[in-house]
Amino acid sequence: MQERWLSVDEIAVHLGVNPDTIYKWITRKRMPAHKVGKLWKFLASEVDRWVKNGSAGASEEKGS
Repeated sequence: MQERWLSVDEIAVHLGVNPDTIYKWITRKRMPAHKVGKLWKFLASEVDRWVKNGSAGASEEKGS
């Protein structure tokens, strides 16, 4: 069975965070996301791998 694409709201629920956090992670932490028209879509398996690799918790780089 093929994995279903999730919306911003669905992936936010999956991770237990606010949808606004998802948008920040896409731009600031390179969260794995795919743009379909104007919508962001996610595969839970890619996002889970990203979280397990520690990317979600990595501190943001500061400008020098």
